[in-house]
Amino acid sequence: MGKRRRVPERQGLGRRPALTGLLVTAAVAGLGAGGYVVFGDGASAAGSAQSAEDRRTAPLTAAEVSTAAETFLAAWEAGDVAAAARATSAPEEARVHLAGWTKEAGIEEAAFTARAPRGAALEFAVKATVTHGKLSKPLAYDGGLTVVRSPADGEPVVRWRPSVLHPELKDGERLVTGEAGSAPVKALDRDGGKLTTDAYPSVGPILKSLAEKYGEESGGTPAVALRAVPAEAPEDAAKDGKNGDTPPGTKDNTADGRELLRLAEPTPGEVRTTLDPRLQKLAEETVAGKARSSVVLLRASTGEILASANSDPDVDTALRGSLAPGSTMKVVSSAMLLEKDLAANDREHPCPKYSPYGGWKFHNDDKFAMKDATFKASFARSCNTAFISQAEELSDDDLTKVAQQVFGLGLNNWSVGVSTFDGAVPVQTDAPMAASLIGQGGVRMNPLNMASVSATVSAGSFHQPYLVPPTVDGRALARASRSMSSSVLGQLRELMRYTAAAGTAAEAMAGLGPSYGAKTGTAEVEGQDKPNAWFTAYRGDFAAAGVVRESGHGGEHAGPLVAALLRATP
Repeated sequence: MGKRRRVPERQGLGRRPALTGLLVTAAVAGLGAGGYVVFGDGASAAGSAQSAEDRRTAPLTAAEVSTAAETFLAAWEAGDVAAAARATSAPEEARVHLAGWTKEAGIEEAAFTARAPRGAALEFAVKATVTHGKLSKPLAYDGGLTVVRSPADGEPVVRWRPSVLHPELKDGERLVTGEAGSAPVKALDRDGGKLTTDAYPSVGPILKSLAEKYGEESGGTPAVALRAVPAEAPEDAAKDGKNGDTPPGTKDNTADGRELLRLAEPTPGEVRTTLDPRLQKLAEETVAGKARSSVVLLRASTGEILASANSDPDVDTALRGSLAPGSTMKVVSSAMLLEKDLAANDREHPCPKYSPYGGWKFHNDDKFAMKDATFKASFARSCNTAFISQAEELSDDDLTKVAQQVFGLGLNNWSVGVSTFDGAVPVQTDAPMAASLIGQGGVRMNPLNMASVSATVSAGSFHQPYLVPPTVDGRALARASRSMSSSVLGQLRELMRYTAAAGTAAEAMAGLGPSYGAKTGTAEVEGQDKPNAWFTAYRGDFAAAGVVRESGHGGEHAGPLVAALLRATP
């Protein structure tokens, strides 16, 4: 059978004897099944060379499977990335992933124990150590590979798939070890009590937003774990050799993916919020009794958010919603008309049945009209046409300017401490501009925005709402560029007070006077059978707003929710 060649020993192959034993066993098995023996250098006993075409089509023998697997595993175990990659069907892709095994995943001291092949497949056991900084943890799992013939020369090679590295690694993924997600936050109410979703179902989105923003700032640390993450531009990460880095301009995927091994548990930091536990509890109970409802309560003189709740705890409409606010927007529109002397509370102001503008024909709820009505009466009754009739006297950006400059809306600069939508009052023309005057068109708000509108009227100037005190992180709050004149402010307060006492808000606000004001809203939404009900109001130094989607009139459906919160304030 000729002289046996001696195979040179390789250094660093901690489990080499197991692999070698497998090769000899498989070679003997190959003799019984295929008629020839594979020696250490892979030459046939007959010494005759097969053609490349013959090799590409010839069935794999057990010896060939064992030899290909042993070559790959031995190189991988020794850290010879180039050699291991060459032993696969996709050398370039394999090289990137095998390099990342150490550089990105931090896996060291790997040893492999191969089992007998089953056809073209072979299983192997992995024992290694995952290291990240000063942290390390043993890693053990069972892997598997499949041997195929190279289409180029027919030589047996390992078919490359990311799952060769780890059975839970899918195509399009890579292994990374590092910080997993954001550091957790222990959120506290204003009295130091812990905020949990068990006690306050609506705070789930708030807690998540706090963790994203304040996790590490508050002293918390995220978990550290080995994870399978999307393999976005893995070549650059492997070349850089940076654990978890991604190239400029790409999404950082290291906080995503599936956890395979945890090296360190997360530790939470603490962040105190402005939420009042008693009022937050009441807000939760209030929305729980009204489907598709959301409410917010503020301290008008400071902007502190005392309560924020949603009947759907997974959708934060209260702080992040973007809905047409309907006639509650008339508070802002009235401030604009009063400033421009296009209206005065006791001056006669038209409230016709219809008011056309820009090709649209606007009308009032139930198509009512009021003859010889004052502006105060039109506001209290929520007459749409009283506002539309003034559109021809306005510039396209008049409402936008007042909303931004006086009420702080639509500038996208609120720094609340959690994610919010800050309202939108875009510049519009023709009919959409007129529709904006009554809270339709392109105007979009949420209860936080509309509570802030009432708070601005109550306090006399804009105070940006916030849920995390700015002293926590030294951030600057948004400011309005100007305030209303005392004359305009006095008339606006009178309009809202009269509406709360004798207008569309009277039933909900009963018993809450005399230092109070309110405005109702009913916003038609295309595709809905019923409109969204809105209500915004203030009582003393407290302001609140609420919306009940697809319900009906604001005073009937949203009013009682807002009034319940105001009634509970000191």
